[in-house]
Amino acid sequence: MTGRISGFGSAFPPALPQQAAWDEFFSCHYGNSRMARLVWRSAGVESRHSAVDPRLHDLSNASTAERMRHFAEHAVPLGCEAVRASIEAAGLEPADIDVFTVVSCTGYATPGVDQLVAREIGMPASVQRLHVGHMGCYAALPGLAVVSDAATARDKVGVLLCVELTSLHLQPPTDDPEQIVAHALFSDAAAAVTVVPGGSGLEVVDVVARTDVGTADLMTWQITDFGFRMRLSSKVPNVLQQHVVGVTTELLQRHDLTVADVAHWAVHPGGPRIVDTVADRLDLPADAMTASREVLRQHGNCSSATTLLVLQRMVDDGRLLRGDHVVAMAFGPGLTLYAVLLRVH
Repeated sequence: MTGRISGFGSAFPPALPQQAAWDEFFSCHYGNSRMARLVWRSAGVESRHSAVDPRLHDLSNASTAERMRHFAEHAVPLGCEAVRASIEAAGLEPADIDVFTVVSCTGYATPGVDQLVAREIGMPASVQRLHVGHMGCYAALPGLAVVSDAATARDKVGVLLCVELTSLHLQPPTDDPEQIVAHALFSDAAAAVTVVPGGSGLEVVDVVARTDVGTADLMTWQITDFGFRMRLSSKVPNVLQQHVVGVTTELLQRHDLTVADVAHWAVHPGGPRIVDTVADRLDLPADAMTASREVLRQHGNCSSATTLLVLQRMVDDGRLLRGDHVVAMAFGPGLTLYAVLLRVH
């Protein structure tokens, strides 16, 4: 039996409207920069979520140690909420979980979020835990592969949790456009899926990956004394443009499928240009990116959690029909592209 996603769950810190974030904090933070204002307005985000509201607590000059204290404080309750929801949606109890994988690139604690969440919600002492750290926005998909493989090969019931608190890494004021774009896009969220051997749900059919090592410096996530600092080059969509067709073709041809056979596309909305690039290169219908754009608009780019939020949006809206094929796709440092083929049962 193959691993199948049988339940979704998500949790968010308080909402922070994009315009209010700009008017009440970032406008002053960037010295009323016209360039920053234009970036903010073109990000495709209307609302975001912030574990630490910058209007109330400006972390831009906080030490990395202080930011990690905030991570431990906020990540565990958000993770518990998302995991409980996904397990309940699957019709299971925490005691039923055999394997628990946690993904995050925005914070660390020891004991880890994996151990603390497992303890808080009552997973068994025998649960097998894995923490996947610092892979970035695409990490939900290799995380999903790990949990699905455990279901397929060892008949294990697993949970994948992605919890990202990007707001903790607010950087000091700068005129660097890459930093401005990152702050305009990124947001906080936790998203979880429960994966079981067989049954109904989204079958994890196959996974492919591609890393362009020659362009690794275009997207980076560096640990500094003032939190984690992102480099996000404007050249990233151009690199993705070179690889998205090849990766998609490789994934689909293994199963005698073409792009036209895919009913739904859960593409990580790293930003408006990235979504447009994928749609254009694959020649997708105009509405193929609706769920991705909706998640970006309502929640922002929540790093690894975002692709799971897009899939959950499709499930909650009743868009998925039995027999449909779905491709989930995400991108991140490396530059790395991951794609997963799913089938609705």
